[in-house]
Amino acid sequence: MSTWHALYYPLLPGSEDTVKELFRKSGRPDFDVRTPDGTVVGKLLGTQAFVGRELAVRVIEIEGPLPLVAAHMSQQPAVRDFERELEKHLAVPRDMTSREGAQAFFRLASMENVLSRRHDQPIEGE
Repeated sequence: MSTWHALYYPLLPGSEDTVKELFRKSGRPDFDVRTPDGTVVGKLLGTQAFVGRELAVRVIEIEGPLPLVAAHMSQQPAVRDFERELEKHLAVPRDMTSREGAQAFFRLASMENVLSRRHDQPIEGE
């Protein structure tokens, strides 16, 4: 079963167009989340990005534990390149150069999914 997570990025005023382009041109990470011995323990299923006035939100759908996904993503070259460029436009600095820094960012910037509703699924309790 997959889960959805969102990350909030406060942006510097006036950086929205640049950040939009950074998201659009960002590379693709390895979607399989692996332990150091190569065992697949999760998967990045999809990503969406939204940019508004002085903020960006990235929504990800994953399988597996979020802390492992965060650690995995911090080691991906495409993600590291994107994060390095994005850093210049953030109103709140963070450290994405290490697994620990990425995990800390995920803990602080994570937004809880409180509703996921589809037209073809019954409402719980009905």
